[in-house]
Amino acid sequence: MMQDWFKKAKLGIFIHWGLYAVEGVPESWTMASGQMSCEEYYRQAEKFTAEKYDPKEWAKYFKAAGANYVVLTTKHHEGFCMFDTEYTDFNVVKATPCGRDLIVPYADALREQDIKVGLYFTNTDWADDDHMRVILDMTQEELDAMRKEKTAFRTMWEDHGPAKPEQKEELDACWQRFMTRYKGEIRELMTRCQPDIFWTDVMLQRTGFSWECKDVKKMIEGIKPTTIVNGRLGDQGDYQTPECYIPLRPLDGEWELCTTMNDSWGYQKQDHNYKDIKKLVRMFVECLSKGGNFLLSFGPDRTGAMPEEVKKILLEIGEWTGKYAEAIYPTGAGLDPAYFLGGSTLSEDKETLYLFPYDCSTGQLMLNGVRNKVKKITSLTTGRELKHTMLGGAGWINMPGCRWIELGKEDMDDVCTVLKVELEGPIDIVDINRNAESAGEN
Repeated sequence: MMQDWFKKAKLGIFIHWGLYAVEGVPESWTMASGQMSCEEYYRQAEKFTAEKYDPKEWAKYFKAAGANYVVLTTKHHEGFCMFDTEYTDFNVVKATPCGRDLIVPYADALREQDIKVGLYFTNTDWADDDHMRVILDMTQEELDAMRKEKTAFRTMWEDHGPAKPEQKEELDACWQRFMTRYKGEIRELMTRCQPDIFWTDVMLQRTGFSWECKDVKKMIEGIKPTTIVNGRLGDQGDYQTPECYIPLRPLDGEWELCTTMNDSWGYQKQDHNYKDIKKLVRMFVECLSKGGNFLLSFGPDRTGAMPEEVKKILLEIGEWTGKYAEAIYPTGAGLDPAYFLGGSTLSEDKETLYLFPYDCSTGQLMLNGVRNKVKKITSLTTGRELKHTMLGGAGWINMPGCRWIELGKEDMDDVCTVLKVELEGPIDIVDINRNAESAGEN
């Protein structure tokens, strides 16, 4: 069930960390696309050390950025578990030099900073023989042979239909064994970490084999009733998670954009193409304006060190969010760009409108279609009250004119300017679908 804190959180951090950080390759997909064999990919475990992992330092940077929740990968599609588990030896405790659980200390460190805890846990598991045999419709011998070669097995995903009569008993047993491990690992994470978000991913389907989504959701809520689940657990999600694209219009219900700081989800040493602070804030404002959250991803290296570029970005984001916190936390979706050429948010009582203009070059900003009288307009950059004038309007059909706001260079922020518009009463705007015409009263 959706929780009120998520609606107010606005900014989250996504961390993709796992075996893929060793060679700095795309997480899991490197082997699914045939760039590495499964055996080559899995050998990365021999060099996964995490000796510089300091979740308390991470949490301080997240807090400084203004983030209210964080999501960390506990298991990606390759099947490697970043936590101690009784269901597979392919985990950080038994299969790497690290030799310790990495998830519980992360959850503890976030809670010390009053940050909500999110756990990413993929549904699919490419290391699990039973799962792969069902999804790819392979014998064990075929699967073993495939793993030794560079094979683009992502191209093999299709609904192979129900198991053939001669395979049904065997494949049903495979699926039930897999589901026992799948649910068991979820139960372990939920019990030990008590997460606020359980963030699932990639659910490969085959007719006749059920993911038992309702039962999984019931189990999660049975352990912690306030845990919310993203929209990738069949039809059991509490909110939507568009990936790497900003919706053009506000989505129904709660949602978050998940995207990357550079061009990669996880650590790739050659990828220094980090988005600058102006781009990141603009993306954030787009989400805020449409009532969504912004979940921004980076990847630590194999030692657990956070890249210096990431630290810089988090501090820059924090400088901006700290300066304009009242326009961000907690607010609701603002106006359509038809009313104002920029982003906007509304206070909870809807009597204060915050404007994030995308172009201040003329020093003149236009606010259209708002009927309210305005008490005051202030630049949150300087605290200076701004001059504003209402021009035009057709009162006989209740159509307001355009309000022109004047601001000087000192009122502008190099990253993103924010204005505070204090209204008389809750905001009252013209229906965006109304195209009134009038002969006038001249």
